[in-house]
Amino acid sequence: MIYGITLVLLSIIAVPSLVLSKKPNAKELLEKIEPYQGWIGVVFCFWGVWGIISSILNIGWLTSGPIWWATLLAGSLVQATLGFMLGYGVINKLVIGKNQEAQAKAAELRAKIAPKQGKLGLLGIGVGIWMIVASFLFTVA
Repeated sequence: MIYGITLVLLSIIAVPSLVLSKKPNAKELLEKIEPYQGWIGVVFCFWGVWGIISSILNIGWLTSGPIWWATLLAGSLVQATLGFMLGYGVINKLVIGKNQEAQAKAAELRAKIAPKQGKLGLLGIGVGIWMIVASFLFTVA
């Protein structure tokens, strides 16, 4: 359930135009979060990568809870991607550093994903809500 809640929150940060069209007073809150957006993205990127690793390590859930396993994997993929998008600047500065080849590949990946950030954010909200519902319906012991 935590993955779902955090994915919804991350997705809301990723699609501020959607939030602002629904609640104009949310602009103040989003402006307060903006300076920390890169670090929030880094944390969620690594958390999403950890979720992908967890789902691979728990591939046995495919026999006992295939829907929950697929939900965890999908949510983690969206979370890692949105986290990368939001935290690109910090990741580029801290992780990639001065490696020109890695910077070029990261910039190329970001250029491919950037136009889809809004759609990915909406997908994240949907998957996050499904993760919350699925955590009650399909938990694996």
